[in-house]
Amino acid sequence: MKILPLRLLSDFDTTEQDREPTDAELDAIDAEMPLIRAEVEELDVRISLMDRPVTDLDARRLRRARRKVLGARRELTNQARTVTEVGA
Repeated sequence: MKILPLRLLSDFDTTEQDREPTDAELDAIDAEMPLIRAEVEELDVRISLMDRPVTDLDARRLRRARRKVLGARRELTNQARTVTEVGA
């Protein structure tokens, strides 16, 4: 996963603001989509638990969502490592 540095809007020229994402950027987003979905699911569980007491079933839902996020992160990290090792 590549984290891009934040830049001020004035650092961008107008052509960069209006351009479409490149194929490489779309591929990177597509590769991270399982993690994004897992994080959204965990967030949904957390939001649903904000206004009520947590039951045993709710605690299991939250643990399951956390494990799903961790699994997706692990898979993404392993894919990145495999690509790096092959190219090295």
